[in-house]
Amino acid sequence: MQDLTQIKAEARKAAFQRRKAAHDMNKPGTAGHLSEVLAGYRGVPLAGYMPIRTEIDPLPAMAEAAAHGPVGVPVIQVAETPLKFSRWTPEGALRDGPFGAKVPEIDDYFEPEILIVPLVGFDARGGRLGYGGGFYDRTLELLRGKRPTLAIGFAYEAQRADALPLEPTDQPLDMIVTENGIYDIR
Repeated sequence: MQDLTQIKAEARKAAFQRRKAAHDMNKPGTAGHLSEVLAGYRGVPLAGYMPIRTEIDPLPAMAEAAAHGPVGVPVIQVAETPLKFSRWTPEGALRDGPFGAKVPEIDDYFEPEILIVPLVGFDARGGRLGYGGGFYDRTLELLRGKRPTLAIGFAYEAQRADALPLEPTDQPLDMIVTENGIYDIR
């Protein structure tokens, strides 16, 4: 029998391949449904992410949201700790951050109430397969311990899996948004 680490590694490999194929299609307007969801939360502090490699791009939706309230991006502080979120604006200066993601030039940290979460794979129950560092799981656990925090997974439809190998520490998503639609798990 395979151990969970190996099962997760195989699930990640398959999901990365599906994500790359979807990304290579270069479809326009992939953030349209994300903009639609965020329009219902105007002014609520939120954090997205700076896309790397073949991640679906949330920046158009984040730019729209930034016109109405604070928007941030994750800044990794130290391995195995929760993320911090620094205020981001579409025209703001950026610097290189860990893992190739850009971060704001000047740190201005705040706690979001909505997180747009990148992922490798997702399932219909709100399960999320990330990169394996646990950053978003620790972060969601911390934020949800303080206040209700909406976790929106943003992915290509092709990243959907029938089931994912999950652990008790894996924080569930409340909603998944793809280029094709919105899955509200709540």
